[in-house]
Amino acid sequence: MTSIRTQIPKNYYRLKFCEPEDGPKMASENLGEFLTGNKIQNSPYTINMKQDVYCNLICQSELTKLDSLNFKSHIKYGYNNNWIIDNLPSASIGFNDDGKQKKHYAGGFPIGYFFDKNTEVKQTRKEKRAAKKERTNLDAFIYNHVNIILDYHEPEPGLGYRVVGFSVVPISVKHEFTGGYKWDGQSTEVLTKELSTCSKTKHMSSTAKPEPQLVAENEKIIFTYDVIWQESDIAWTSRWDVYLSENSQVPSQVHWYSISNSIMVVIFLSLLVMSILLRNLRKDIAGYNSTEALTDEEKEEDADESGWKLVHADVFRPPQNFPMLYCVIIGSGAQIAVATGATIVLSFAGFVNPSRRGSLMLAVLIIYMICGCLAGYLSSRLYKAFRGRQWQLCTVITATAFPGVCFAVFLFFNIILSFMRSSGAVPFLDVLILAAMWCCVSIPLVFIGAYFGYKRDTIEYPTVTSTIARAIPPSNTYLNPKLNIVMAGLIPFIAAYVELFFIMTSLWMDQYYYVFGFTLIVYAILLITCVEITILMVYYQLCMENHRW
Repeated sequence: MTSIRTQIPKNYYRLKFCEPEDGPKMASENLGEFLTGNKIQNSPYTINMKQDVYCNLICQSELTKLDSLNFKSHIKYGYNNNWIIDNLPSASIGFNDDGKQKKHYAGGFPIGYFFDKNTEVKQTRKEKRAAKKERTNLDAFIYNHVNIILDYHEPEPGLGYRVVGFSVVPISVKHEFTGGYKWDGQSTEVLTKELSTCSKTKHMSSTAKPEPQLVAENEKIIFTYDVIWQESDIAWTSRWDVYLSENSQVPSQVHWYSISNSIMVVIFLSLLVMSILLRNLRKDIAGYNSTEALTDEEKEEDADESGWKLVHADVFRPPQNFPMLYCVIIGSGAQIAVATGATIVLSFAGFVNPSRRGSLMLAVLIIYMICGCLAGYLSSRLYKAFRGRQWQLCTVITATAFPGVCFAVFLFFNIILSFMRSSGAVPFLDVLILAAMWCCVSIPLVFIGAYFGYKRDTIEYPTVTSTIARAIPPSNTYLNPKLNIVMAGLIPFIAAYVELFFIMTSLWMDQYYYVFGFTLIVYAILLITCVEITILMVYYQLCMENHRW
């Protein structure tokens, strides 16, 4: 069970739903599914191909006070059931206030709902708001009947049928047996009895408004279901299309707007870079070259001239503070950038998609580990250029700094989810597997990359670094390095924020995101933006004779 109001998934059988005869059993899953919190269990619902089911009774649950409070709490926080048939998640069919049918393909279907009590007690506006917030004036009702609608497709006559669609219509109905029969929940005599609230020959209508099933102490809730089979023209290979596009609820024009916005930012920055390279830089070079034709006295008169060429003997000076940390950040950043780009390309090519559950998480882990060679190589090459001597420590920090922080945060939240008995908590065995992958695969790959990096010759700079560092004059307010750091991060964010909004919405709202073609374009634009803004910021810093760029 998941909710968009809280990021804590819960176990379906935590509430008093009907369980299978032999108890719930876990399905075999891969590491990626466990890391993303997708845990699949069996259910007591029985479905056979092309066999409609009418008002099939599953079980009866008598609620205690604790059961009632648990149901109300989960309904209050908007928890939804997530069902799967033939690897297809359930779409939810409901009706809005105008009676118009709505269908959602992500997030499952709700457990129940709240409804206003018929009370004549007068309340102030403030008391009404407080009562609405605490649900004290609302009755909770549970969806105890579901119409399971399955679409099937026959590729060729005689070759069988394939499930191509799965949706659920939840209905709340207070079931009663004909003749006033009361079931104890155990007796097999119920097999000879019929319910007066639903028919054995006709499916329950989704537009009907029967008396709903109240969630309260000592209430006996009878769970039933219908199965409705419908023929469809959708091919089995295309059955996921409607899920990935959410039935075109977000038009592609919105993503094109995002790309247009990003392109405008790139064009603006490109014009600035061209202006610098074609006008300012050429003018500066011509001015500096003209000084070579001057006499020694004229050169002394122009000695107070300022500009980027005056710091040529200091521009390649190693960082004064934490040079090793700088190398680690460069190596880890390149690793993240390449791993992200490779994952987006694989997703765009279709190798990674939601139909292969957990494949995205596995792809991210594997590609990130492989890119550890790149991180070790770059950090070692740069650290050797800085004439660092603690290369073993630099390699160890490169291999453990960023992954260690991520693993520590992962463990912290996993412990919290475990104490809250959330289904999103990763089992201890999978945590050990993840740690083994880090220690036995990722870290050795970083050391292999570092080995080849240190074996290479030292990077040769085009200028000779002076022994004594040049004094840095005071900078203007708009060229303050701290302000430039903020600007250098803000402009690439502006170039990608619209697409980033859709990605984060998919994560937090439990929706599918599969427009990786747009993501690939935006990611390429983001990289170009980062390059151009870096050129601009470094150039302006050098013009102010700040060789600590």
